[in-house]
Amino acid sequence: MKIEILEFVSGAKQAQGVVVIIDVFRAFSVACYAFDSGAVQYIAVGDPKSAFELKKRYSNSVLVGEREERKIEGFDFGNSPTEILKANLKGKTVIHTTTAGTSGLVNAKKASVLLSGSLVNADAIVKYIEAAKPEHVSLVAMGYRAETTAEEDILCAHLIAERLNGNKPDFQKQLADLKTGSGSRFFNPNNIEFSPPTDFFLCTMIDRFDFVLRAERRYDGHISLIKTDV
Repeated sequence: MKIEILEFVSGAKQAQGVVVIIDVFRAFSVACYAFDSGAVQYIAVGDPKSAFELKKRYSNSVLVGEREERKIEGFDFGNSPTEILKANLKGKTVIHTTTAGTSGLVNAKKASVLLSGSLVNADAIVKYIEAAKPEHVSLVAMGYRAETTAEEDILCAHLIAERLNGNKPDFQKQLADLKTGSGSRFFNPNNIEFSPPTDFFLCTMIDRFDFVLRAERRYDGHISLIKTDV
């Protein structure tokens, strides 16, 4: 099994085989919490305009997303697992747009199998890939705003790669270091309304969920994530 680690939208575009689009802070952690909170359908879109258009077609839906980390005007929730954890999404369709994660899904057009990736379901991702026995795995770390390397996404990619290679890495120190690194923004008092400290802890709970979110391209060009138990 060949495993490669790529970054950003450019990496998503060239990724092939089983592709895992990784966005730990916060898109694909949010997606896991949304399904755990009762959502029955998840649709990733590339821009807010498309999200608003979709909401007109799905009456029992909520809009989730961010630009510049903040909740988009007119949306129901920001890109915050803390918000989603407190929400009752039972029976709801989640329509989600973010700067990095969802754009990675939309651009991974060479993938034979496409998954979203985060620390909270890392082990499930590993088990899913092991069962599939692919020749090629592409782990795409989307980074901060899809422009700057994000320590948490690279950490997640290496954790998955190490486990696929049969190793049992201990990344507790690296996780702790995130508090003063790329995760420090969650502890800035100026950000508490849209990036609270609880988001950091919810996004770094390794292996909290035992399911993967498999992506399928829809007829309208958007992406559905399908919850698949492992």
